[in-house]
Amino acid sequence: MYNPFGGLKTGAASSGSTSFAPSDDSAGPISANDLLLGAYDPTRLHPMADIGDKLDYLLLDDDKIVSTPEDSALPSRGWSDDLCYGTGTMYVGGLTLGGLWGIREGLSKHLAVSNARLRLNSVLNSITRRGTFMGNSAGVLALGYNGINSTVDAVRGKHDVFGSMGAAALTGALFKSTAGVKPALTAGIFMSGVAGGWSYLKRIV
Repeated sequence: MYNPFGGLKTGAASSGSTSFAPSDDSAGPISANDLLLGAYDPTRLHPMADIGDKLDYLLLDDDKIVSTPEDSALPSRGWSDDLCYGTGTMYVGGLTLGGLWGIREGLSKHLAVSNARLRLNSVLNSITRRGTFMGNSAGVLALGYNGINSTVDAVRGKHDVFGSMGAAALTGALFKSTAGVKPALTAGIFMSGVAGGWSYLKRIV
């Protein structure tokens, strides 16, 4: 403890303060052999090295994973996980399928002058056109489906296959609503079938 009038005070520390005893250097400095052979006392390196199991740790448990109602092997923490992961997965999957579609279209497209540079340009143009179209469409469908599905589950108070199929049908109908009644119904039926197949697949995985 420091005394402004007398300098350092050599007596005992006041109550409530923490003090550490100086390490014992009677055995001499630690050599490289001591470090390699382990023949040294860790408390000589730092006074807190021998604290052992006296230190309490703060354990922060992560949010518990909520299993899907179908008891599948695909865990989820709720609608936010489904929204983020589902949208991202569908977007990347759409980009991949659209890219493959673009490669096939670019390679099979007839060119007035056939050479490697024009063929490569045709393939790249087809990839960027089809890939972005498929990726954006799949991402919008996944975003709308997860949002509507979560709302339906919250209103009904439960999650089941029928809720998923209904949400998918509504998503498909809204997605193609500007094209007319018949395309909207077709898209709704198709999306409902896809949702039903996906729900069945999650049960058996």
